[in-house]
Amino acid sequence: MSEKRDYYEVLGVQKGASEAEIKKAYRKMVMKYHPDRNRDNLKEAEEKMKEINEAYGVLSDEQKKAQYDQFGHAAFEAGGGAGAGGFGGFGGFGGGGEGFGDIFDMFFGGGGRSRRNGPERGADLRYDLDVSFEEAAFGKETELTIPRTENCETCHGTGAAPGTSPEECPECHGQGQVQSYVNTPLGRMVNSRTCGRCSGTGKIVRTPCKECSGKGQRRVSRRIKVNIPAGVDNGSRIRIAGAGQAGVRGGGNGDLYVYIGVRPHDIFKREGYDILCEVPISFAQAALGDTIEVPTLHGKVEMQVPAGTQSGRILRLKGKGVPRLRGGGNGDQHVQVKVLTPQKLSDRQKELLKEFAELSGDKVNPEQISFLKKMKNLFTND
Repeated sequence: MSEKRDYYEVLGVQKGASEAEIKKAYRKMVMKYHPDRNRDNLKEAEEKMKEINEAYGVLSDEQKKAQYDQFGHAAFEAGGGAGAGGFGGFGGFGGGGEGFGDIFDMFFGGGGRSRRNGPERGADLRYDLDVSFEEAAFGKETELTIPRTENCETCHGTGAAPGTSPEECPECHGQGQVQSYVNTPLGRMVNSRTCGRCSGTGKIVRTPCKECSGKGQRRVSRRIKVNIPAGVDNGSRIRIAGAGQAGVRGGGNGDLYVYIGVRPHDIFKREGYDILCEVPISFAQAALGDTIEVPTLHGKVEMQVPAGTQSGRILRLKGKGVPRLRGGGNGDQHVQVKVLTPQKLSDRQKELLKEFAELSGDKVNPEQISFLKKMKNLFTND
């Protein structure tokens, strides 16, 4: 038999550690080495737990701890009181009132163990769909090809060949879990692990369905109609209930979520349900005013440009924006006027502009005068 390790070393604390430090270290070690968390090395984990429980059984008891501090392991060799599976009446962490239930809650959140042999809902699916600016504004109906799992039509999801049925797993007797017991200072601890024979389903299939190879489900592609409502925007999400992955053991299907991506437009930009666009006009149109033709999502419309319109002015076309998702009419279209300055002038045009400037009197308009005054004040020293 190998020599026992120092109990303080087992729990990872220094000699002279307080009761609270020992309790905290014990919980940490249980969380690390509990068999439910080390199913790949179950035998080693159980041995570790025995060693941890033995160490804590001594160091959590003031009298036994004092004996151990003085005589080491020899203090218990004759009486055998601290061996694995001892301390049969131990009811808590150092008299603190915590027991098996506290450790159970640490691992399983106080809610007990979930069983894998009950109904499970299928997973949700996501599909990213790009649409045009106009399609997002006015909506459309489209068909999507969605790869997903469905219950096998031949065996109806059981995995068993027609005329046969899944049988109760003889290993776990239909529970989906196999239990083992470990004696600890807390009493008899139950360790549960997923049954390896039935993978936690509680059932085994002796004659598999040939269509799905006993899996109960198949991978298929389905054409699904999706109605894109008018007014959706970039990032909008559409839910199609029950169009996701198939559930298992009678669980419902998941859902399909279609995420909308809107392609940019050459002319229009969107802010909420409003449309923005820029329209160029000539200097003469801006000065004299004019009726111009403006593109909108709803077709071309005529818009009045008031005389004296400055470049950058925004004019509104009411109700020419995007339809609102839940009704209530459309947004508006905001048209920003851009006054174009002619770059190439004929001699005659230059003469006329000079004549215009002379007829205007002051070559500097009131707005320019105000700006020049502000600039002068900026660079004038007091």
